[in-house]
Amino acid sequence: MHETKADKLAEISPAQNYLLAALPAGVKQRIYPQLELVKIPLGKSLYESGYAMQHAYFPTDSIVSLLYVMESGASAEISIVGNEGLLGIPLFMGGRSTPSRAIVQSAGCAYQLHEKGLQEEFNRGGDFHNLLLRYTQSLITQMAQTAVCNRHHTIDQQLCRWLLLSLDRLGTNTLNMTQELIANMLGVRREGVTEAAGKLQRAGVIEYKRGHIVVLDRPRLEELSCECYAVVKRETDRLLRYLPSRALHH
Repeated sequence: MHETKADKLAEISPAQNYLLAALPAGVKQRIYPQLELVKIPLGKSLYESGYAMQHAYFPTDSIVSLLYVMESGASAEISIVGNEGLLGIPLFMGGRSTPSRAIVQSAGCAYQLHEKGLQEEFNRGGDFHNLLLRYTQSLITQMAQTAVCNRHHTIDQQLCRWLLLSLDRLGTNTLNMTQELIANMLGVRREGVTEAAGKLQRAGVIEYKRGHIVVLDRPRLEELSCECYAVVKRETDRLLRYLPSRALHH
């Protein structure tokens, strides 16, 4: 028997988002009934620059990139969000909109929560409030380190960092990603990504074929990455103690 789309959706639960899973029982009883499971396909925009948000999104098996887009159309990724967190920080920080875009970089699902429910729970104070603030601090760290990395490190190092951050948020060693999309995320030319990916493939670190990247040697990938991945991971683990332990070989 073939598994239907409905069957696959039925297997997804809020517990697959580590932020939602970390909430105390009382908060879950208030929040979980308000959650709506939505499919988010590759390339979908969850919000645009200046857009007044109405929902927060808690990814389960998807990854969303926060991008800044220039007037010329050139773009660069400032951070990525997966099953460790949420999209929609402006909803509880008071801004309601942001200059960045949120684009789905790896298709899957997310739980959607209306701004009213998010704000009501946040304004109660307590565990939900504290978790969201700690998550926000971890995201600021990732944004700051990404800015430094893009300025000072090679495309080869940036690609390794980006692959590792993506793997951590998917819980798998496989990414469905074209080189063109990676180039747009990193804000570099596609030829640079092609060359960097080719080096990793020849070294036996990854296998790349038709938009599928399989990481064969994660410890080696961590060695080839700049210090930026380790900095972000250590700070994320410190702030978000609900995350499962992941090996770091630095």
